[in-house]
Amino acid sequence: MFIKSDCISIFWSSANQPFKDIFLVLISDRMVNQIVKAEALMNKVYEADVFVFLPMRRKWYGEPLLGWLQSRCMTTSKRVQDRSKRKRVHDLEIVTEKWKIVSKVMGVMEVLKQEVEMVIPVRNLEQYRTRINLPKPYKISEFLLKSPKLFELYKDQRGVLWCGMTKEAEDLLEEQERLVEEHSDKAAEYVTRCLMMSTDKQLRMDKIAHFRRDFGLPMDFRTKWVHKYPELFRVVKSGDGEDYLKLVSWKPAWAITELEKKILGATEISVHEPGLLSLPFLLKFPPNYKKLVYRYGGKIEHFQKRSYLSPYADARGLTAGSLEFDKRAVAIMHELLSFTIDKRLVTDHLTHFRREFVMPQKLMRLLLKHAGIFYVSERGKRFSVFLTEAYEGQELIEKGPLVVWKENF
Repeated sequence: MFIKSDCISIFWSSANQPFKDIFLVLISDRMVNQIVKAEALMNKVYEADVFVFLPMRRKWYGEPLLGWLQSRCMTTSKRVQDRSKRKRVHDLEIVTEKWKIVSKVMGVMEVLKQEVEMVIPVRNLEQYRTRINLPKPYKISEFLLKSPKLFELYKDQRGVLWCGMTKEAEDLLEEQERLVEEHSDKAAEYVTRCLMMSTDKQLRMDKIAHFRRDFGLPMDFRTKWVHKYPELFRVVKSGDGEDYLKLVSWKPAWAITELEKKILGATEISVHEPGLLSLPFLLKFPPNYKKLVYRYGGKIEHFQKRSYLSPYADARGLTAGSLEFDKRAVAIMHELLSFTIDKRLVTDHLTHFRREFVMPQKLMRLLLKHAGIFYVSERGKRFSVFLTEAYEGQELIEKGPLVVWKENF
């Protein structure tokens, strides 16, 4: 809305000071500028005098002064929490909360396992807070006391508090080691397929480490496990001294996506050079998404029919932001989530691979846009993304031995 300068001048000259104060708080930034110009024309105040009222605006709006001044040249955008607040899936939020606690407990057990006698002073666990993902001000000792069947706490003669594992916890760890060993060949296949999807057919070791638990890799995967499959991959040093895992041999039978296997069936697929695919993704919308599906049904159908480049094909020629580029990115995320044990990943882990897998910068926006394929949970500081087709309520449809072990754990 625009107001003529002469009208503002007449109004401003007749208004009393308290009314002027309230008026300056409530009006828009554009109108403030108009009042400044009007006052300057009338030679009653200088432009800088209007900034006397800015602290009042800050108090009313609850925002920093500098932020208010910069707001005129910045675009307004809602946070992820605000955009998807009305689209939460209660069952999957419960799953997130359950595994969030389990991952913390497993983090403590992994630290203990690396100790010589599997005991450690509780105060020494402070340096592992990030690894355990237990933020302050929570006390580690109080967290350990909540799992008396897994952890034992005792004081030595000097009064130092120590932590160890119970016999039951040690038995659980032995069972996990056995299951991880049985799963090793499948994990090697998934790591190899990640290398096959990458642009340079190699990935940094510290980035693969983010997927260790999700892929079912052993704790010693950096030092021992990576050398067990020399026919698939090998460790190489880069110019900057970083360790990379490099593909050794291309497996044509592994260049077939999990979506192809599920829709076409393993018997109908013949080994071929990866190229264009025209397969629709399996969609599963929550009940409260009916209005969304009805409103965007045409766009969803158009997206499903669009052809896209296989995740295993060379995508360096695609234009970022194009429709083909986005659909291929969805296919890559679908493939990565299919590799994981829980069909779930922390979104931070996906963002580490934007360049290697040729994915968009605004990855979260793409995940939220395709709500029938993915679901983003916002619990905690780190978001999690689910492959919706893999879940029925709170339960995974297909549970592997490691999933069963985690449920028992």
